[in-house]
Amino acid sequence: MRARWMIDDEWLDWYRLTAAERWSETQKLWSFYLAVGGSLDTEPDSQSPFDTQFAQRTRAVDGGTGVRAVRRR
Repeated sequence: MRARWMIDDEWLDWYRLTAAERWSETQKLWSFYLAVGGSLDTEPDSQSPFDTQFAQRTRAVDGGTGVRAVRRR
């Protein structure tokens, strides 16, 4: 690697692995994460457009989107 001095040895070891070896190591990390009490449940994110509170907004009175269409000629 050209920029070897910029990358930690740990990352160089990771880059040298094949795709199958990386997958295997990733599976080990997930197993460890779950074993020490990690959770796969999503955390609430008020910034997300998929946030449940965002999705439950009131609709416009006429049932439309509340956006006025502009027509060009």
